Amino acid sequence: MAYLAVNNQELYYADYGDKSAPPILFLHGFLMNSEMFDAQVAYLSSCYRVITLDARAFGKTKWDGQPFSLYDLVDDAISLLDHLSIERAILAGMSQGGYVALRAALKYPNRVNGLVLISTSGVVDPISIKEIYIESRDVWVNNGLVPPLHEGLMTGIIGPKETYEVYWDKWTPEWKKRTGEEIYHAMNALINRDDIEEFIKNITVPALIIHGEADQGVPYEEGLFLHNTLQKSVGVITIKEGCHTSIMTHSDTVNASLLYYLENDFTKTRETSRY
Repeated sequence: MAYLAVNNQELYYADYGDKSAPPILFLHGFLMNSEMFDAQVAYLSSCYRVITLDARAFGKTKWDGQPFSLYDLVDDAISLLDHLSIERAILAGMSQGGYVALRAALKYPNRVNGLVLISTSGVVDPISIKEIYIESRDVWVNNGLVPPLHEGLMTGIIGPKETYEVYWDKWTPEWKKRTGEEIYHAMNALINRDDIEEFIKNITVPALIIHGEADQGVPYEEGLFLHNTLQKSVGVITIKEGCHTSIMTHSDTVNASLLYYLENDFTKTRETSRY
């Protein structure tokens, strides 16, 4: 675990496993941090070089307070690979991290060996959804993480409290640390993301889709869209009843299949695993 001073930030990252093993860089979702991948780090680091990174405005990264875009987060990820002398890596991105991974594959195709796209989308949000995000952003900026906002976001991202209370308890203190300024700029990066839908078909690296059927943050159908659009999608891991962060909440049933696809070097196509 260390900091990298680059792009006017101090990026917090961790580097696990054999440095000669195939590298995988995990990119977390909005309101989360790299700790959401703890189960994947533990499961994969015996045979892969697993790297995690806290995005600007989240986790332990020391953000400079300036507005940023998803492409700034792309450049942060590539700068980290440069720092670690990694020419190419698999990028595993959840939600916001998936938006970043897709754009990295488009902007830096020679640096990406494959994609693991978790609870994410290749399309922009409709106006009605953007309006909900803007309202949530403004409530947080003006009033903080008030109970109705907290409950709505926790339910949409983690899942119902009665099922996932342990995760509500873990992540609530982390969310309360986030300032209105951090939320304002981080959410703007999502709301204002560019439309890459027509370019996704140009991505030629193998890709694996992981998505929960009950995802309220990014509908399951958007994961299927990625599977059907990417040239080399090797399969879909469908998490039955899984919510937005099911890579974390259902890690015990997902990790074995994730490792299977990685170990087979993304060679299988158009297959679906269901849990």
